[in-house]
Amino acid sequence: MNSLQAYDRDWLSDFSRLIGIDEAGRGCLAGPVVAGACVFSQKLFESPDALAQSALINDSKQLSAESRESQFTVLESLRAEGLIDFAVASGSVAEIAEHNILGATRLAMQRAIEQLAQQADEWSLPHVAAADPLFKVASEVKLIVDGRPLKPFPYAHEGVIKGDGKSLSIAMASIAAKVTRDREMLRLAEKYPVYGFAQHKGYGTAAHRAALIEHGASPIHRDLFLRKVLD
Repeated sequence: MNSLQAYDRDWLSDFSRLIGIDEAGRGCLAGPVVAGACVFSQKLFESPDALAQSALINDSKQLSAESRESQFTVLESLRAEGLIDFAVASGSVAEIAEHNILGATRLAMQRAIEQLAQQADEWSLPHVAAADPLFKVASEVKLIVDGRPLKPFPYAHEGVIKGDGKSLSIAMASIAAKVTRDREMLRLAEKYPVYGFAQHKGYGTAAHRAALIEHGASPIHRDLFLRKVLD
């Protein structure tokens, strides 16, 4: 058992289910912010095969694009076996403009958690239904979020600094969020080909900044993030 697995197993000595939460794309100049949420129980750690499958899962930023896709396949396999579930949700460019990036990130995380609750009837983890109002028995479920605690946020949770490198559930959430967002940026690259989204996924690389200076902003660029680039 590696350190990420052991970290989450320790949480599950006090709770029946653990939900890890992370985001991708918060620092980008374009595109949505995407949140992932991953839930599992002690059952995951009772399976030697599941431990072996999840041994290479790590902070998505530490993995190559190919490795992230490979580990995303592992998540799907573990979900098919009823050992985990995960969900992804986004905060749009319009919501980033309206609520700022932190507010849009909170919205995306809340939506991902609530999607997990909706999915709970469809698979083998105990139902995570209404009382917090999300959880039927809130004391049985622990939510941990990469970074500092979210304020405001409707669900009780704990922040874990650099959690995507400490917690298996947060690392799984980070992979789900990153792979989903990268796929969306590849789709948007076809719609807005001059910006190079397929290469940088909306981050502020030199090539992206040069394209912005030459072509101006697209409808999926975040206006508040562009002031230093286009002013």
